[in-house]
Amino acid sequence: MPSPFPTSLAVSDAITHYRQLRELTCDELACVLLMHGHPIPADAVAEMERCERPVTVDELVAIAYALSTTPAVLLAHIPIDMPEPEGPLGTGLPSDVDQAELRAWIEGKTALDRESRVRWWEERAGRLRVRSAHHEEQLQGAYAELHELGELALQEADAPPVQRLQWRIKDGEHALNQSEVALALTEHQLDNLREDA
Repeated sequence: MPSPFPTSLAVSDAITHYRQLRELTCDELACVLLMHGHPIPADAVAEMERCERPVTVDELVAIAYALSTTPAVLLAHIPIDMPEPEGPLGTGLPSDVDQAELRAWIEGKTALDRESRVRWWEERAGRLRVRSAHHEEQLQGAYAELHELGELALQEADAPPVQRLQWRIKDGEHALNQSEVALALTEHQLDNLREDA
């Protein structure tokens, strides 16, 4: 049997993931689908999850509804144990489309022509710059509060208010680091798209 395409792999894993997340068996999901008027036998659901049976568009919509999610979530799903993809995340798409851009495209929020992609990544970079600035501002405020406590912060290090302040600083540093990494990766992708123009 030939290897499944990336979108088929994503959907099959997503069905399993969201079914298990909802704590449903294949039989129970089949029962929910039957109650919603779109019967799919439990053995067919299991075959879809093993990527042994293709999922039709109608089945995709019915399963997404039965699992309280959306077709876009199922289509843009990336299996957690998936190794670094060698090709595109979606069948027939450019190999540099990441999950966020894939989801935006599936939801009709962007197109995948070069101009639309550059604009989408520019907007993403702008949002990340705002987020980084916000995290930086929050972190500086927490540092200032700690500085104001001065010697008291050292003497009362185990006091709940001081501990909460330390946690805010730690969380703020982590959030700032994460947003700066995301911004750097976004700017790198944007540079690559501009160079290809």
